[in-house]
Amino acid sequence: MDLHEYQAKEIIHSYGVPIQNGIMAENLEEAIKAYETISKESNSSVAIVKAQIHAGGRGKGGGVKLVKNKEELKEQASNILGMMLKTPQTPGGMEGPGKKVNKILVAEDAYAPDFDACKELYMSILMDRDKKCNVIIYSTEGGMDIEQVAEETPHLVFKEWIDPELGIQGFQLRKIAFNLGLEGAAYKAMTKFVASLYKSFIGSDASLIEINPTVLTGDDRIIAVDTKLSLDDNALYRHPALSALRDESEEDPTEVEAKKVGLNYVKLDGNVGCMVNGAGLAMATMDIIKLSGGSPANFLDVGGTADAQRVEAAFKIILKDPNVKAILINIFGGIVRCDRVAQGVVDAYKNMGNINVPIIVRLQGTNADIAKELIDNSGLEVRSATLLKEAADIVKEVLS
Repeated sequence: MDLHEYQAKEIIHSYGVPIQNGIMAENLEEAIKAYETISKESNSSVAIVKAQIHAGGRGKGGGVKLVKNKEELKEQASNILGMMLKTPQTPGGMEGPGKKVNKILVAEDAYAPDFDACKELYMSILMDRDKKCNVIIYSTEGGMDIEQVAEETPHLVFKEWIDPELGIQGFQLRKIAFNLGLEGAAYKAMTKFVASLYKSFIGSDASLIEINPTVLTGDDRIIAVDTKLSLDDNALYRHPALSALRDESEEDPTEVEAKKVGLNYVKLDGNVGCMVNGAGLAMATMDIIKLSGGSPANFLDVGGTADAQRVEAAFKIILKDPNVKAILINIFGGIVRCDRVAQGVVDAYKNMGNINVPIIVRLQGTNADIAKELIDNSGLEVRSATLLKEAADIVKEVLS
């Protein structure tokens, strides 16, 4: 689950991480009040207005502006609120539709009083699945795309792997500060910063924390100026307060609907809808669709209870995608009986009555023979298959 910048900063700050102070606003009136508060607290008329969407690169699309007085604040806040912000990370990139900005963050100028004396660093924590442990990735080249830094100057990107049993150790904190070229007060501040940041990563069950830039100020303070935080969906049951921070307006509406009915659904860009039970079988089904000349339009796992109600809900969600030209249902009946799934397909088809794309059903496992008979004798325009290759061949046929 992704969070907005202002939410992410609140979380890491609760663990002791110094942040760029700011106040979230949803309209111009709130933005003006936020600016007045920030100006008073920072004793400066300079502030930053930041669009709050679930995408990076906001500055490249005009979503981050510096203001020097209240009039400029009014102008920039009015321009950013409600705009369709396009960044390299929004759907379709800079050529896509962008994302609507419903919230802004009015923040203090973290670079004051001497911008030139500040240094931008990069810091992130995530899971290294190959090594089966968390890794801290950091660099002296903050404020840039870390992928570009890694490609052009890989010697400037450092990694520190953390033993999951021991946790982060003092020598690792000191090593990170040393590799960043820090000394004195800045060195000590960085060790505290990283220790608190790692504590927030573990404490919130995060899957990613990225601080870019992490700013070293002229007076040797370390501040999180921008923060990206993704939480592990599988651990949200342990954090009801964090789960309540979900902003569904930032997510694909079809994926939100699927989640509400208990379906695991991810929209893709293809033309063949998939309805499968089990993540592994779903991945294999997507592969066979590609090999047959098609392209998967979604990942959809109906789980182990693929009854008529669940199948109908899955149909409705798949058919919301206008690019879908065929639907492949691939069920292995281990826990669930194939004949129940087949009956669910038949019932859902009759209930909906407006399915205008070819449907291919491949059922294997418990009562697969009964299931095939149910499908074949239903009188519906549903084609059954026994082998996966047979299903793929039918997909190829209906797409041609």
